[in-house]
Amino acid sequence: MNLAPNFPEDPDMQQLLQLLHEEIGLPQHKTIRLQTAINLDLGCDGGEARQLMEALEQDFAVDLGDYDAYRYFQPPVFDVFLKHRAKGRGEKIPLTIGMLYLVIKTHSWDTQTLENLS
Repeated sequence: MNLAPNFPEDPDMQQLLQLLHEEIGLPQHKTIRLQTAINLDLGCDGGEARQLMEALEQDFAVDLGDYDAYRYFQPPVFDVFLKHRAKGRGEKIPLTIGMLYLVIKTHSWDTQTLENLS
């Protein structure tokens, strides 16, 4: 895995990268940056995204507050009701590694603060 220059290498980031590797896989030959979007760049979606966010909440004792999965991910294909609700939500917002790192550091999810990082 190639990390961008000045990429944080503290224990929280190492644990986050391990979680991302286990849950969605990280590309071998692509440079990972804080701006790398797990949904748009790495293809995390549906059930995979749900598992990742549950693991993030448990492993890091994060309060997901006003987190709304539909802002970032399409629901699993087999869930017709949720897929219907997700339609009309517009384009998905990038969910970056930097955003997840801030959530871990603050132990809380605040959509406005996170999305203003971009």
